[in-house]
Amino acid sequence: MLKQSTKKLIRYFLGSLLIVLAVNAFGGGYYGMAGAKGVPVEWLKGSPFSDYFVPGLFLFIVIGGSALFAGIAIFRRLKIARTAALICGIITLLWIVMQVSIISYVSWMQPATLIAAILILTLTGLLPKEEH
Repeated sequence: MLKQSTKKLIRYFLGSLLIVLAVNAFGGGYYGMAGAKGVPVEWLKGSPFSDYFVPGLFLFIVIGGSALFAGIAIFRRLKIARTAALICGIITLLWIVMQVSIISYVSWMQPATLIAAILILTLTGLLPKEEH
């Protein structure tokens, strides 16, 4: 059984990580929808996308939205918090795997996002089940 202080630390770290992921996804998604100036469109060759609008929209709405919702749910200790964080972690993990498979490794943000997704999934597994 985890100590109360450890449970609290897990909750705050997980919630903070989710909020940081949300802010990053909103910024990156907006950048993609606005045209991703300076990012070569050639990276999308062989993908179903001709520009960065649709991936940016997905990043903004799905990744950013799920991370924000999960982060708020964690901090508010909602019953759905563990499920929301788990879904966000899985979506983020799938997102980054698909991104690297399409455009290859191009940025330090890719391994950082992978680590964040793994941390979200790990911490979600450690999150106490006794929610409101």
